[in-house]
Amino acid sequence: MNKQQIPNLISLLRIFLVAPIAYYLWNQNYLVALSLFLVGGLSDGLDGFLARRYHWETELGVILDPMGDKLMMLVAYLLLGWQQLLPWWLVGLVIARDLVIVSGTLLYRYFIGKAKLKPLFISKLNTVLQILLVLFAMLSQVALLSAIFVQILVWLVAVTTLLSGYSYVREWGARALHTLSRRGDEKND
Repeated sequence: MNKQQIPNLISLLRIFLVAPIAYYLWNQNYLVALSLFLVGGLSDGLDGFLARRYHWETELGVILDPMGDKLMMLVAYLLLGWQQLLPWWLVGLVIARDLVIVSGTLLYRYFIGKAKLKPLFISKLNTVLQILLVLFAMLSQVALLSAIFVQILVWLVAVTTLLSGYSYVREWGARALHTLSRRGDEKND
C-alpha cells in the first residue's frame, strides 16, 4: 500500500462505520451512536486534509469520500426521522436535495461533459448545520439539552437545504445553457 491510499482507507472506515451507527441508532443507544458519528465526522476532516495537504487525491477518493459522507448522513436522518427525533418533512427535504444534485450531476455529465462540482458556500454551511442537527438530536437523548436547540437547527437546515438546492440548480443550469449555446454557435459557424 502506498501513502496516497491513506485517505481512501479512512473513507472506507467511514463507510464501514455506517452499519454500527445504524445498529446503535436503531437500538436507541444514542451515546454509542453519537460517539461513532463523531469518529466518522473526524475521519472526514482527516481524509480531506491528508488528500489536499499531501496531494494524495485519487479518482477512487473522489467517489469514496462523498459516498461515506452521504451514507452516514442518510442513515442518521432516516433513523432519527423514524424515531421522531427529526420531522419527516425535513428528512424528505434533505434527501430530495441530494437526489436533485446527484441527478443533475449525472445529467450534466451525460449531456454536457465532465462536471467538476465545487461546493458552494451555502452548501458547506448546509452540511455543517445538517451534521450539527444530527449531533444535537442524539445529544438531546443522552444529556440535558433544551429541545429549542434542535428546533432552531431544524429550521436552519430546512432554509439552507432549500437555498443550497436552488443555488446548485441555478448555477449548473446556467453552465449547461451556456455550454449548449456555445456548441450551437459553433455548429452554425
